[in-house]
Amino acid sequence: MKVSLSIDSAIKETTVIIECKELDPTIQEILDFLNGQELDFIVGKDGDMQHILKPADVHYFHATKDGVAAVTVNGSFLVKEKLYELESILPSSRFIRLSKSVVANLYELSRFEASFNGTLAVYFKSGVKEYVTRTYVNGIKQALKMNRRNDE
Repeated sequence: MKVSLSIDSAIKETTVIIECKELDPTIQEILDFLNGQELDFIVGKDGDMQHILKPADVHYFHATKDGVAAVTVNGSFLVKEKLYELESILPSSRFIRLSKSVVANLYELSRFEASFNGTLAVYFKSGVKEYVTRTYVNGIKQALKMNRRNDE
């Protein structure tokens, strides 16, 4: 996919033009984002009970043997979405992938520490500890704006 950006102070209104061969899921996701479709809630299951969860209340989502679980202050709830689906529909300004099995709410992180093998240990406000695998370390550093010094 080729992306082009043109910044011009003479432009009165922002216009987004997408040229594509066909409307595929990636393009639809971009359109949904641009149209402001935001996920208001997620349905989580605890036994036979269905719970309505606000994404902002979820500390993190993680893969379990039974599926994907949303962890909140009120417990863990199975959701029908896959991690990659959640990652694409949740706001990237709030949720970030930590590993193949975890998508975390940035606003629920409290601290982190470097690990000896190039990973990061991330601690949530709840005290839970997860690891950011090397593949995702740069992404979380950018999200947390840890690369602030100028490399000159």
